[in-house]
Amino acid sequence: MKKNKKNEVVIIGAGPAGLTAAYYLLKNTKDYKVTILEEENVAGGISKTITYHGNKMDLGGHRFFSKNRIVNDIWKEILPIQGKKSIDDKILGIEKNLEETDIDPEKEDEVLLIRNRVSRIYYDKKFFDYPINLTWMTIKKLGFIKTIKCGMSYIKSIFIKRKEENLENFYINRFGKCLYQIFFKNYTEKVWGKEPAKISPDWGSQRVKTLSIFKIITNYFTKILHLKNKKIETSLIENFYYPKYGPGQMWEEMASKIENMGGKIIYNAKVNKIYKKNNKIIELFYERKKKSYSIQPDYVLSSMPLKDLCIIMNNVEKEVMNIAKNLPYRDFIIIGLVLSDIDLKNETKIKTLCNLIPDNWIYIQEEEVKMGRIQIFNNWSPYLVHDPYNTISLGLEYFCEEGDRLWNMTDNELLSFAISELKKIGMATHEDILDYHIERVKKAYPAYFGSYNNLEVVRNYLDKIENLYPIGRNGQHHYNNMDHSMLTGIEAVKNIMSNKKEKTNIWSINAEKEYLEEKEDEKSI
Repeated sequence: MKKNKKNEVVIIGAGPAGLTAAYYLLKNTKDYKVTILEEENVAGGISKTITYHGNKMDLGGHRFFSKNRIVNDIWKEILPIQGKKSIDDKILGIEKNLEETDIDPEKEDEVLLIRNRVSRIYYDKKFFDYPINLTWMTIKKLGFIKTIKCGMSYIKSIFIKRKEENLENFYINRFGKCLYQIFFKNYTEKVWGKEPAKISPDWGSQRVKTLSIFKIITNYFTKILHLKNKKIETSLIENFYYPKYGPGQMWEEMASKIENMGGKIIYNAKVNKIYKKNNKIIELFYERKKKSYSIQPDYVLSSMPLKDLCIIMNNVEKEVMNIAKNLPYRDFIIIGLVLSDIDLKNETKIKTLCNLIPDNWIYIQEEEVKMGRIQIFNNWSPYLVHDPYNTISLGLEYFCEEGDRLWNMTDNELLSFAISELKKIGMATHEDILDYHIERVKKAYPAYFGSYNNLEVVRNYLDKIENLYPIGRNGQHHYNNMDHSMLTGIEAVKNIMSNKKEKTNIWSINAEKEYLEEKEDEKSI
């Protein structure tokens, strides 16, 4: 007697969402055949790690932190934690002393390090805490008059609320107009290429959630008085996990485990046609090494951009296609620099390797430069840097659009441009540069303007395709963090295993403020 044929699950994209979906499905059941189609030659998507001349580069600065127990358990299953410490108690709001992990060649290779989170804003050639802390040092750097203006502006925002029809009003309602103009406006314009007044407030509610000056003050006094804070904001977390060799290590190891469990990952496979009939996908085509292949899937989990998904699908309604084709994205350039020195000294009390400034990344709020953010890879993990004792590895982040002036610059032009900007803000000069590498990332950030306002029409149409599950950041055109992208994959798998047709649970992740974040005791489906 022949065994029943396993249902075929095809996952488009080997990023955090797609890999987690495959891993979670294979871990919980043997009833499905799983195939992942990945356009690139490596797993991880935008969370991959780039290696060049022995130095490793994280494309976006990926903090491994989540309030969700399932996500944390998966991370620790894939990579063991270095030593016996854990940040589980911290995630639950319980105070615990955590230490930085320095270089130790005796430790095993595959580990999660516990890192201290330090992010600051660089404004007026001075460092300010991010999120802003109302400390004496902040007041001193801002100046007494500007601090008074910010205070009065914030008080006004408490009593006079603006209609939150755009991102600008969202920020002003929470921080006041003065602080918004100093610490939010310029950076937001760099990221999106538009004034915040022309951007949907959805991005703010997703990224900042309920963070406000009141929450920042509460967190500050909770910390200095050693009180417990069970509702710590994600934006205020102080510790996170980080793979020893960058985020790509997590996803490459997960990919390996998926293959060991019987899953199949096909790299360099570009999905270029999807055929549906009677609201069900019946065939999927992909190209690999100039040859075309097809699969007849029972289920499809797609993390490819919604725009591209609709374009390659047959018989998509005209209105849906028009909205999808005009969904906006922001592209991304990261310039990796290896320096012999940096003109910034560690004036904090935080101990670092070679007394380097302690920041994981720095938000550049200076208007005279286009640079948006700087990562310091030594501080993410010293193992990312070939010679962490004598060199400094930076990632300069620029936000742009494919085909614009910045995107079309040659590598040499970009290098010269970046060095001139570092010089303008007083951080480094050409003489400090030892090596460089440049990466361009398409569709890095789904944007919240243009036809985004009609995204619901696209979602409703795709939800009618009963065996299709859009997951991940680009799959849902939703600026998710890694853990939220992972959860979309997990929820899609739960729906498949339970034969649940309704998909609101997948789209609700990181859209509803409390959704799934507090379900920390949930272990499985």
